[in-house]
Amino acid sequence: MRRALVFCIVAFCCISVQAADKPRAVQPTPPNIVFIMSDDHAAHALRCYGNKIISTPNIDRLAGQGMRFTMALGVHSLCAPSRAVLLTGKHSHLNGMTGNFTRFDGAQQTFPKLLQAAGYETAIVGKWHLGYAPPTGFDYYKIMRGQGAYYDCKFLETGKDWHIEKGYLTNVITDTSIDWLKNRRSDKPFCLMVHHKAPHGPYDHELRHAKLFEDLTIPEPDTLYDDWSTRDPLRTGKYPPSKMLDGSWPRENYQPFLDSVPNDRRARISLLYQMLFKDYFRLVVSLDENVGRLLDYLDQAGLNENTIVIYTSDNGFFLGEHGLYNKMWMYEESLKLPLIVRYPGVVKPGSVNDDLVCNLDFASTFLDFAGAEVPADMQGKSIRPLLLGERPADWRQSVYYHYHGAYDMPEHYGLRTKTHKLIHFPKYGDGNYWELFDLDNDPRELHNIYDNPAQAERVAELKAELKRLHKTLNDE
Repeated sequence: MRRALVFCIVAFCCISVQAADKPRAVQPTPPNIVFIMSDDHAAHALRCYGNKIISTPNIDRLAGQGMRFTMALGVHSLCAPSRAVLLTGKHSHLNGMTGNFTRFDGAQQTFPKLLQAAGYETAIVGKWHLGYAPPTGFDYYKIMRGQGAYYDCKFLETGKDWHIEKGYLTNVITDTSIDWLKNRRSDKPFCLMVHHKAPHGPYDHELRHAKLFEDLTIPEPDTLYDDWSTRDPLRTGKYPPSKMLDGSWPRENYQPFLDSVPNDRRARISLLYQMLFKDYFRLVVSLDENVGRLLDYLDQAGLNENTIVIYTSDNGFFLGEHGLYNKMWMYEESLKLPLIVRYPGVVKPGSVNDDLVCNLDFASTFLDFAGAEVPADMQGKSIRPLLLGERPADWRQSVYYHYHGAYDMPEHYGLRTKTHKLIHFPKYGDGNYWELFDLDNDPRELHNIYDNPAQAERVAELKAELKRLHKTLNDE
């Protein structure tokens, strides 16, 4: 009898361990959603994405508890357009936000409005950047004015007029988010969107972080002194919003130091690189600390079990690669997003996914998990199957990108597959300038092989796919 009892206990423990390791396909109740989005946070500025310089233990913790995506892409690398893509699940040419100063139509369909209709309570805290009118689709909002300020930022809050909140912005956004969670009285599931300014410039770090990285020489990227050969738009244009040496960064902060070194391109780029990105990394450290504070509260409040937590950025960012800062271009550092999703019992801890996903997918994913109908005119795909460890047979093989030419940067569009990237600059030169990169053999995108006769068949295939995407996405 005792032997039989021991056998049953052992068998039960084995089954329990297996059940704990296997994600559940259906959540018992609609999950809460906490969506944390930073601004201009390059994926390669995270330890869990391979950065060896900076420590990001809290975002890394999230990755260890959830799924990290290696092929998450933005479809328009610019602040306001990416936020409109997030809300609507539609490309910029359909949601109307083709630049940072385009007017966003708040009357249009957005996923927060659809979540409200499905019984969710919705809130947004932090960067809105879609005009000064109150956000629609949210039961509670506390948003910055435009880009905001790192110290003593002005906010518009539900039931209040514009007012200044004392303190450091990244801390204020986190404090407000935690306070909203503490004080909500509804028993509805909730969707809380926490939108940080960090690490977007200007790089005004917390004073307590002023000496971080002070004695460190940051290793330079291999392409810092790129001469842009075979990439004509980069080589021939000045582009202050993008090129480090002639950039539109805050000159009062850095110009005196540049004037102290020889008037030599390489020396000046090297100095500027160290100064810009030490400041950038200081902002990332503060950001990571605040992500940790929010995760700790979810744990302490018992909210973690049935809450999906997402960490991402509005777009990628150049950390000196190709002699660039900022984003806009369709090259990898600007195109790729960090994307980490935690959902205990559903998403396998420490898992990694390399399927092509994009920020167009967020709206459909949230509605799918909420049990709400996903409108047919949304252009993204729910990544729920991927989070469950299943890859649909018809999963996308390419992602479409379109930068509409804001800030006097060249308009360009194209597609990225797992192995190649095709880009068209329709207004450059005679309108027939293209770039093609073999990402397996040239991951740094130094060699445009579009005109290589050996690539003719590949070019034809990718152009056919681009034509299909133009038609499917109604961007002809």
